[in-house]
Amino acid sequence: MSALRRSACGGCRLDLNGTHAVARVSGALWLPQTRTLAAGDLHLEKGSAYGVRGQHLPPYDTAATLDRLIAEVSALAPARLVLMGDSFHDRGAATRLDETAVARLNSLAERVDLVWLSGNHDPAPPEGLAGKTVEHLEVGPLALTHEPSPEPVEGEVAGHLHPVATVKGYGARVRRRCFLTDGRRMILPAFGAYAGGLNVTDPAFHGLFADASTALILGDDRVHALPMARLSVSV
Repeated sequence: MSALRRSACGGCRLDLNGTHAVARVSGALWLPQTRTLAAGDLHLEKGSAYGVRGQHLPPYDTAATLDRLIAEVSALAPARLVLMGDSFHDRGAATRLDETAVARLNSLAERVDLVWLSGNHDPAPPEGLAGKTVEHLEVGPLALTHEPSPEPVEGEVAGHLHPVATVKGYGARVRRRCFLTDGRRMILPAFGAYAGGLNVTDPAFHGLFADASTALILGDDRVHALPMARLSVSV
């Protein structure tokens, strides 16, 4: 893939299938030529979904996730915000989403062209939320979709798999969310506060890339690029 460069925000600048892209420290993808911001797998109301089943988690994931998302919109002033599917953890989220969260999401739609991609957890967002819902979205030379095709597809940008990378160092292993790309296609990390992760060495990622892929790993204040050969298998 083409050379990776550090952006002023600490993110990683790269050429993605012929267009300029920035992998942000937040885990969002910024496409400055079209002023498009994409965030994958928010899984809003995951905490309350677990609570319904008797597994009690602090019910603050939706607020925390929206805080980070709104901060990205404020920092970049995008024309379009694409939420890449599985924005809600399940189809019952509509009954658990509080009025404040609804207002914040609708306020976002007043600032940007808000696009919801259909996910396997949420074919459409709950009623009462602004924005439009589509299966796929073409953005220049890129095709944004929720679930990646099982074989290499040039220009495809997807979520769904929640990639994480495990790095060995100083006698310990560190596990962090990451983008995964070969410069032709990309898998986005999950953006949601409570979203889990799948190690990039898992068989689910095998065969997705035509060329050797690189993990763009989310650090505290910058994105770190490491080739797959440098990553550890995690259990």
